[in-house]
Amino acid sequence: MRVDTLIIGSGPVGATYARVLEAAGQRVAMVDAGAQHSPRFGEHLKNAVVYQRNRNLFSSVIRGHLNPLSVSVDRTALDVLDPAATGVNPADYGGGAANGQNPGQDPHLNIPGAAATYAVGGMATHWTCATPRHHPTVERTDLISEDEWEDLYREAEDILGTSVKEFSDSVTHNVVLDVLREEYGELPEPYGVQSLPLAVRRRRDSPHLVHWTGTDAVFGKLATPGASDNFTLLPQHLCTRLVRSSDGHHIRYAEVQDLLRSRTLRIRAENYVVAGGAVLTPQLLFASGITPEPLGRYLTEQPVAFCQVVLLGSHLEAVRDDALFWDRVRLHMSHNPDDPVPIPRDDLDPQVWIPVSPSRPWHCQIHRDAFHYGDGRPNVDERLIVDLRWFGIVEPRRDNRVVFSERHRDMFGMPQPTFEFSYSAEDRHRQHAMMADMLRAASALGGFLPGSEPRFTTLGIPLHITGTTRMGDDPETSVADPNSQVWFVENLYVGGNGVIPRGTASNPTLTSMAFALKSARHILRRSDGAA
Repeated sequence: MRVDTLIIGSGPVGATYARVLEAAGQRVAMVDAGAQHSPRFGEHLKNAVVYQRNRNLFSSVIRGHLNPLSVSVDRTALDVLDPAATGVNPADYGGGAANGQNPGQDPHLNIPGAAATYAVGGMATHWTCATPRHHPTVERTDLISEDEWEDLYREAEDILGTSVKEFSDSVTHNVVLDVLREEYGELPEPYGVQSLPLAVRRRRDSPHLVHWTGTDAVFGKLATPGASDNFTLLPQHLCTRLVRSSDGHHIRYAEVQDLLRSRTLRIRAENYVVAGGAVLTPQLLFASGITPEPLGRYLTEQPVAFCQVVLLGSHLEAVRDDALFWDRVRLHMSHNPDDPVPIPRDDLDPQVWIPVSPSRPWHCQIHRDAFHYGDGRPNVDERLIVDLRWFGIVEPRRDNRVVFSERHRDMFGMPQPTFEFSYSAEDRHRQHAMMADMLRAASALGGFLPGSEPRFTTLGIPLHITGTTRMGDDPETSVADPNSQVWFVENLYVGGNGVIPRGTASNPTLTSMAFALKSARHILRRSDGAA
């Protein structure tokens, strides 16, 4: 196969490249190791009615899509195993391990929650759809001008359908907004309590339901298989190696395994984009012998403070007397006289946000959603539960990194990733202050849900690793230039969260799409120049 551009990875970033390049007339091929789970490429699976009626069911869907990247070896002795059964002491076998465990992983330096989704559409088949802009000085890079940031962000928001209005008539949304605005009255604009930017739309035919944006929206017309003769997507095809020219400055072709038919393809292109995620992208570069010193370094991941609360009774009493909701509440109570909760059962969830600011360098989400942790309780009314998730910043450090093994392999036979990650003293101090701030918000809203008291979640749970293929203006400290072009390999580009060079607390998808828009247009200019 020969095309203009080969894109490796079909998540929202890869789809952004495909959208721009195909629209300009390029022939684009895309490969993904995962399967296609919906008729259109990359639909959000949470749009099924059953998951909107019972979000806890969707938590299992998320868990089923997450493949852990590095699992430390469990050396616990099985003292209750039948003595005649085969037993193995890992210490007797050096680096050997079973069940996908990583014998090279120091558990004290691991990011145990780090995971990859193998599916057409990537993690956007089950993501939260939160799309805040990064703070201009706390989170963004200054390699891009403010005017260009504005243009890129606006275009990415238009593609995703970002909105802050879709939950504005929700009773619980307004309760949470009012309570926290009173509690945090000292916060100046634009850093006060507000609605969370989300890639979502209310359904016009069923206003009690919403339509969550998936990667299919990013693909646009390309989401329909066969819609364009210039676009081909190959599910369950794994790129195992990029083969360079003799001087190393040009990719000649990509080796791609057809996982179903156990055959190897060669795909030749003028340009190659690797957008497989912040760990799998540097993994492919490593497997291809493209190993600049910064590869995998400057890794950051967001620590998360989490709890769930049950709303205070006084907040519910206020709902009964609120003129804004009087008609809806009265109608609900007349139809459900035995319901002790004055909130309609089809009321949409709260979706509230406190943005990052210089004095509060953490991103706060006060909402309800399905996650692979923090399920509800069957004996507590779901309408009364509110989730609080505070995301912190870890500043990039060279020694925080993911490395890849020459010896051990993952389930696809690719070099096994191993994490070497720790917090600085400043990181720890900032997280402690972040937890105290979450406790303030939680106390204003309600009482802690038993089993979901305040805690820090497992490191890696946000799935927001950045920095591993970071952009920059110096090859000594970055993998790619400000156009996401890999240094010294003229037709190779990287996309995704790994390109983000700064520590961040906010969700990274919008920023990664902004980088992809900029990079795709650079590919077009470069192609036009070559022509």
